[in-house]
Amino acid sequence: MLIAVKVLHTVVWAFFAGCIVAIPVASWRGAHGVAAWLVAIVAVEVVVLLCHRWSCPLTAVAARHTDDRRPNFDIYLPRWLAQHNKTVFGGLYLAGVAYAALHWVAAST
Repeated sequence: MLIAVKVLHTVVWAFFAGCIVAIPVASWRGAHGVAAWLVAIVAVEVVVLLCHRWSCPLTAVAARHTDDRRPNFDIYLPRWLAQHNKTVFGGLYLAGVAYAALHWVAAST
């Protein structure tokens, strides 16, 4: 069961990481509507994390199946990335949102 949770968690993580990376790309290409949808999708995930004390709900599911509590016990990521995931991708998300907003304003003038 732990393997299934880790696979699911990794797939979900990859989806949201892809959304974060795609925000500035979509904006750069002039697809401001797509960028806005990506921002909104990730914002929903941020709300989910906030509602679960800044932790993914899948972490709690994985914790029921192991006593391991390393940063990557619940996901197939390198330990350092799992440990700093929110900092790295939170920064990328904020930077992408800022870029998209600035690019949208510049394109509107």
